[in-house]
Amino acid sequence: MKDVDFVIITGLSGAGKTQAMKVLEDLHFFCIDNLPPALLPRLVEMHGQSKTDRQYAIAIDIRVREYFSDLRRSLEWLENSGHSYHLIFLDCSDTVLIKRFSETRRLHPLVKGQTKAEGIAENITAERRLLAEAREMAHVIIDTTDLRPMDLRVRINEIYLGLPLQDSLMVDVFSFGYKYGAPIDADIVFDVRFIPNPFYVDELRPLTGEEKSVSDYVLDFPITQLFLEKFTSLVRDLLPNYAKEGKARLTVGIGCTGGQHRSVAITLELVKRLEEMGINAGARHRELD
Repeated sequence: MKDVDFVIITGLSGAGKTQAMKVLEDLHFFCIDNLPPALLPRLVEMHGQSKTDRQYAIAIDIRVREYFSDLRRSLEWLENSGHSYHLIFLDCSDTVLIKRFSETRRLHPLVKGQTKAEGIAENITAERRLLAEAREMAHVIIDTTDLRPMDLRVRINEIYLGLPLQDSLMVDVFSFGYKYGAPIDADIVFDVRFIPNPFYVDELRPLTGEEKSVSDYVLDFPITQLFLEKFTSLVRDLLPNYAKEGKARLTVGIGCTGGQHRSVAITLELVKRLEEMGINAGARHRELD
């Protein structure tokens, strides 16, 4: 994204804006922290006078208090003035934010004077409410709940070095057996027990879905082909939206009874078809592993 004049970083306090600004500084952006939105026109004027192709990264958050309400108006002015901008919103779960504030012993920006630690949750809730409009305006939302600083660096590099977001998102497809428990770590779960079970074919029972004979049996049914066609199209169409929400990995669970035959064969075929679409995908098998 080399043609963007201004990158605006905003989001929840403790979600990683300082780290994001360091990354953008390494990408040769001129970084300005905590700029009141109303001063954007003045910065644009200076930008025009410099007669350079310098790019600016500006952190704007709730620390500017009463000035934050000017953000939408300032961004509309920026766009109408012919300058391109990109707005990134950094999000994070309340639990992790509370932990980060506790570890650093810093006060939340909405705290007025010293207060008890249990008030942090209320301040985070209030901040979410104040930032709701900024989140809606964002071009990209990055959830830093499970991101290390290096992971955030990778995500920002992907955005501003020209790699489409959906191309950087990994689709992790894994097979499992319901008899051993449903997964708790999947974003999407599909039950494929509607497909005839190779377990009841004597010569296929001792094999797994990794064997060609089992795979051929499972994939030969019209309902299997219909499922594969619909599912791969669904993933392809949804990936840009998952990427915009900041996900680095989309985890998909494919379940059958024992996790040996149908789910394994379908997982392998799904990954094959996704890769043929140019989607970064990988397969694993919970019960076989």
